[in-house]
Amino acid sequence: MSAMSISSLGGGDAAWRQGTAMNAARPAGASGGPATAGAGGKAQEAGAGAADTLSEAEQRQVAELAERDREVRAHEMAHVAAGAGLVTRGASYTYQTGPDGQRYAIGGEVGIDTSPGRSPEESLSKAERIRAAALAPAEPSGQDRQVAAQASRMASDARMEIARREFEQGGAGTEAAATRDGPGYRGMRAAQAYSAALAPGQGPTLSATA
Repeated sequence: MSAMSISSLGGGDAAWRQGTAMNAARPAGASGGPATAGAGGKAQEAGAGAADTLSEAEQRQVAELAERDREVRAHEMAHVAAGAGLVTRGASYTYQTGPDGQRYAIGGEVGIDTSPGRSPEESLSKAERIRAAALAPAEPSGQDRQVAAQASRMASDARMEIARREFEQGGAGTEAAATRDGPGYRGMRAAQAYSAALAPGQGPTLSATA
């Protein structure tokens, strides 16, 4: 079973790496996960105290990172919801530590099964679901669109295979009814040869690169 990652928003943007050197200079432990309330709400008080000491520029960066975090999580959850039954690995995130010591998601990915089905009909249905999952977010990323394009090719291959099979099945009935010496038989064979020349030489394929 092959799989492809559907990524969100290109988390490596330089705009979201700014301040990294400043964050690295902060005390050990500042890069941990989001604060959770402990006894007496001390963690919340500590977070509030840290926010009070941030410069105006740092506060802006925290606001931007928080907004980015919301966008990334909504993006990945859209993939998961639309890809029900196809998801091979739930959402995983890439984080950046903000000036406030909190971690914010700046990128993510969801693993999705992209292998063909056991029949052309199953492959067609699956390709349509893969495409829907890839394009589910409000703003699909470049990789999302790449996955959708590959799913479209998979669907096209499946449709051609279905058409070829139906033509051959229909031709078999016509052949039985036609006489071998009649023009109907010769026309049918010519049509079959023409169709075979147009058909692709290989079955459905879909690459599985992350």
